[in-house]
Amino acid sequence: MTHTSFLRRLRAPLLAAVLGVLLAGCVGVYKGTGVSINSSTRLDDTPRIAVISAFEPELKLLLARLQGPAKHSVNGVEFTTGTLEGKPVVLFLSGISMTNATMNTQLVLNRFRVAGIVFSGIAGGVNPSLHVGDVTVPAQWGQYLEVLMARETAPGKYTAPPFIKDATFPNFGMVHPRPVEVRSAARPEIERKFWFEVDPKMLETARSIRTVDLANCSAGKCLARKPQLVIGGNGVSGQAFMDNKAFREYTFKTFQANVLDMETAAVGMVAYSNGVPYIAFRSLSDLAGGGDGENEMGTFMGIAADNSAKVMLAFLAAWK
Repeated sequence: MTHTSFLRRLRAPLLAAVLGVLLAGCVGVYKGTGVSINSSTRLDDTPRIAVISAFEPELKLLLARLQGPAKHSVNGVEFTTGTLEGKPVVLFLSGISMTNATMNTQLVLNRFRVAGIVFSGIAGGVNPSLHVGDVTVPAQWGQYLEVLMARETAPGKYTAPPFIKDATFPNFGMVHPRPVEVRSAARPEIERKFWFEVDPKMLETARSIRTVDLANCSAGKCLARKPQLVIGGNGVSGQAFMDNKAFREYTFKTFQANVLDMETAAVGMVAYSNGVPYIAFRSLSDLAGGGDGENEMGTFMGIAADNSAKVMLAFLAAWK
């Protein structure tokens, strides 16, 4: 037998043995973590309301009120189950902005038995009749930064290509808003949709809320007026922190939006695709560039986050 033939005969069993060791090691890793990387194993079989906030200050009050907390971690996201106002819930942070909100909303639907989705957090005020600290509960949400960036075809004139037929909203310079493509179990064919309506029964319950005492002072910082609860109207979301007076005015005029944020319309799209009811409570931390002086979020974020959480808790108490 030549040296080459011997190596060829040895190679196959040796390779099989090495692969066996590697695969055995992988199995051991998966057993150690409890679930495989790609598993969609349900972590809890109790029907729950998913309560979402974007970042920690928005969820602080709710976690403090949670009864019987139990923690689960998936892909670095911490989910905490328990009860709020007597309702089984799972609380977690979506992360800031649209991709995080989309990804982690789908994750909670995959891993828990979710009967409804509720978002609580802060937002920028767009409607000039609203003020910092007010809590809004819009009836529908759209993705206002899903856009065509049009070319300038004449000085100051921006034109959509002829094959783009859905850029029908008024433009802001080169920015032409468009609907998004979406599919769902109920409608598997692709449809183009701008507004994602909240659940009508949830909205009806929100309209019944009458007795929430919204704060106007926190840590020595006070608002000039007592905050109000506003039910209905529109909200918009996009992947940009907005602090621009002209674009704020355009957003109100074009979409009749009360508020804007960076997550809710993404959550609404996931809820729509999965056939799960949702609603969002957003309190104004700032005026998205419409106020005097610098942006107000750094000063009033705590008041806004707590006011939103208070209304959301009142909603859970009233929800049947």
